[in-house]
Amino acid sequence: MRSRNFHDALSGAALAILLASVAIPAHADDRDPRGDRSYRDHDDDRDRDHERRRGPRVVLISLDGAKPDFIEKFIAQGVLPRDGGLARLSRRGAVAKQNVTASPSLTAVSHIEIATGSTSVHNDIPSNTFQAIAAPITSSISGFAAPIGGYRLSPLGPSPQPTAAPLWVQLRQHGKKVVTATWPGGDGADISINNTVVQSAQPTRVTDYTVPFGAFGGLSAQGFSLSRSDFVSDPAVIAALQSAGHSSYSPVLVTAAPIETFSCASAAPATCTAAATLDQKYAIRVAAIDTTNDGQVNYDTLVFFDTTRGITAGPFQAPSTGPAFARLGGENAPFFFEGSGAKVGTAYFVSALAPDLSTVRFARYGANYIPRNAPVLADVDDINENIGFWRPQADFRIPERLSPGFTSFPDVEIEAMFEDMVKTFVRYQAAIGERAIRKHPDADLVMIYIEQPDGSEHQFLLTDPRQGTNPKDPNSTGANQDPAKVARYASYIKAAYQAADKAVKRISETAGRDSNVMVVSDHGFAPFHTSVSMLNILRNAGIDTTKLAIRTSGPAVNIYVNLQNREAGGTVDPASYNALVTQVANAVKSATDPNPKFNASLKDGRLFTVVESRPLQCDAGTGLCTSKTIGQDFGDVFALMAPGYNFDGIQNPGVARLGDAPFNATTTTLSMPNFYGAHGHDPEIAEMSATFIAAGPDIREGTTIRRMRNIDVAPTIMRILGVKPQQVDGEVLHQILR
Repeated sequence: MRSRNFHDALSGAALAILLASVAIPAHADDRDPRGDRSYRDHDDDRDRDHERRRGPRVVLISLDGAKPDFIEKFIAQGVLPRDGGLARLSRRGAVAKQNVTASPSLTAVSHIEIATGSTSVHNDIPSNTFQAIAAPITSSISGFAAPIGGYRLSPLGPSPQPTAAPLWVQLRQHGKKVVTATWPGGDGADISINNTVVQSAQPTRVTDYTVPFGAFGGLSAQGFSLSRSDFVSDPAVIAALQSAGHSSYSPVLVTAAPIETFSCASAAPATCTAAATLDQKYAIRVAAIDTTNDGQVNYDTLVFFDTTRGITAGPFQAPSTGPAFARLGGENAPFFFEGSGAKVGTAYFVSALAPDLSTVRFARYGANYIPRNAPVLADVDDINENIGFWRPQADFRIPERLSPGFTSFPDVEIEAMFEDMVKTFVRYQAAIGERAIRKHPDADLVMIYIEQPDGSEHQFLLTDPRQGTNPKDPNSTGANQDPAKVARYASYIKAAYQAADKAVKRISETAGRDSNVMVVSDHGFAPFHTSVSMLNILRNAGIDTTKLAIRTSGPAVNIYVNLQNREAGGTVDPASYNALVTQVANAVKSATDPNPKFNASLKDGRLFTVVESRPLQCDAGTGLCTSKTIGQDFGDVFALMAPGYNFDGIQNPGVARLGDAPFNATTTTLSMPNFYGAHGHDPEIAEMSATFIAAGPDIREGTTIRRMRNIDVAPTIMRILGVKPQQVDGEVLHQILR
C-alpha cells in the first residue's frame, strides 16, 4: 500500500511435487450444494469439531503485494525457511498458481474486493484515490475511507440498497464473531461526502473488535546532522540520567539547544504541528552516552528527551515510553508524545555516530497515531495500552528524500532506516493480530493486514535493465546500471518477504493448529522504468483540462468530466459531455511511447492496455450510466497502463529518459522515475497475480488451484463458517475444502 498522500524452505523437488499433486480447474462447479446430504453431514462433523476448538475458525492474513512466484522461489532457495509460516502452510494445505485480483489491482480496491467477494464495479471502490461524482471536481476521496457498496446520489445519503457488503456484516448477522486488525474498511468511521454522512460506521465498518489502520500525526520525518560543536556538558541532564539508572563511561554531552520544537493537542482528534500553536509543547534535546566500558571515549547511544518532561526512570506503561535510547547499529527507539490526546508517537534512529561525535546523523521518523473513531475507541485504547502507539511504517519519503534534512545522508544510511522500519512495523502489526486473537479466542473470523512486502517492492524492485539505478542519470540503464545497487535492492526485497513470513508464523502459531489459516495478497508487482504525465497527454491532444479531474493511483487513472447536475458546481452541459468523453477516450487510446529503448514490451507502442468509457446513454441519465466495467464512482474514462509505466514517480525537476527530448514540465509525457515498483495494472497480467495459500482442519492438503479470483475468498470463508454467501460475485473454492 503506497499512499502518496499522508501508508520454511521447500526443496525445489518437494515444491514441484506439491504444485503438481492436484490440478483442478477453479470454479468447476462452485454452486452451493446445500441440498446434498454429504454437505449436511460434513457440517455436523465441523460443528462437533468446533466445540473442541479454541480460538478462531478462520484467520485471514493479507500480505500486501506478496507475489506468489516470489514466495515459491524464495521457499525453494531457502530465503524463506522450511519451518517458516508460508512454507509450512504451503506444505499442509492449498496453493493457487494464479489468483486474479481486482481491477484495478490496487490496495484499497483489492482489499475491499476480498472483504466483500464483489468486484470494484459493485463495491464502488474504483481506486486508492478517486472523485466521488457527487462532490466538487476539485475534491478527492480515499478508497480506504469511501462508502462500500455505493451511496444515494439524490438526495445525497446512504444507499438504501448497497450493491456490496463486507463479509463481516453477513457473518455477524448470523451470530458469528469477527475481528479485524487494520483491515481496510474495518475502521469504525462514518464516511461523508459534501459534509453528508453517506455510510455510517454501524454496521458496515465495525466488527466485534476493530482496529483501524494508523494515520499521519502531523509531523513528517526529519533528518538531523550534528557535530561535536553542537554538544555541551549539562549537570542537570547528567544527574537525571544517573537518577534514572543510565550510566556513561565517557562524559555525558547534551545538545546546547533543542534540535526541534513542536506542539500537540491534548484533545483528539487534533494531532501535532511543527508550530507552537497547540497546548502541549515539546522541545527535544539529545544526550550522547557511552555504554561500552572499554577505557576509550566511544559514544554509541543517543538519548532523546523532552526538556519539559525530562528524563525519568521506567518502567513505563504503554503507550508511554519515556526518553528514547537509540543505539548505533540498533533498532529505532519509540518515543511517545505525552499528553497528546490522539496518542501520537514517533521513533528515533541513529544512522551515523562517530565515537568522538565528530559526525552525528539520525532521523526522527514521521509521527503517527491510531484514529480514535468513537464506535471502536475501546479497541483502539486496548492496542495503545497493550501493544503501544502506532509505530512508524516504512516511509518512502525518506529514501526519495522528499522529507527535509536527508539530502546529505549517504544512500546506505537512508536504506538502513527504511529496512529498520520494515522490520519493526511488521512486528508491530503482527503483535496487533496476535492481540486480537488472544483477546477474542472465540472469534469465528480474524482478518489481519500486514503492510509488507508492498512498501519494499515499491522502493526496491530494480529488476528491469530499462530502470535507471541513478534516478538523476538517464545513462544509468542497461549495461550502465550499478550492479552493487541492484544486488543491494534485491536483498531488501528478500528481507521484506522474510519479515512478512515471520509475521505469518507468529500469527499462525498464536491461532493454533485447529484454525484455518488463509494467506492472501491484494495484488502482485511489476518493475517500472517510466513515469507518465496524464495531464500532458491530454494537453498535447488539445483537450481543455480545466473541465476535467484526473485522479491517478499507480498506473490506473479515472478521468472525470465536470458535469452539470452531477458534480457539485459542475460546468459542462450534457450536450458537450458526450463529445468530451469521446475526445478524452481517444486521446488515452492513442497515447504511445515512441522510444525504442523502452517500448519493446508495448503492443503497437500504446501505453494503455485497458481503456473504458462510461456509457453515454441509459435510463439513469447523462453521466450516471454504469456497465460491467464502470461503476458509480469510476471516471467517465477509466484506463490502465502497461507494465513498465506508472503515473507516480515524476521527479521535480523532471529528468528526461535516455533518447528523449529535454524535459519540459508542460509538454513532456514520459520521464525517469525516482522509485522502482508498481501495481494497478490489468489484473489478468501474470505479474499482478495475488497470493493464496490456505491450511487447516477444513482445507485439503496438497491441493493446487491453477486459477482463482480474489473475489472467491469471501464466499469460501463464509462456506467454512456455515453461512450461505449473499450478494457476492465470487464462488466457493469447493476443491480446497474437505
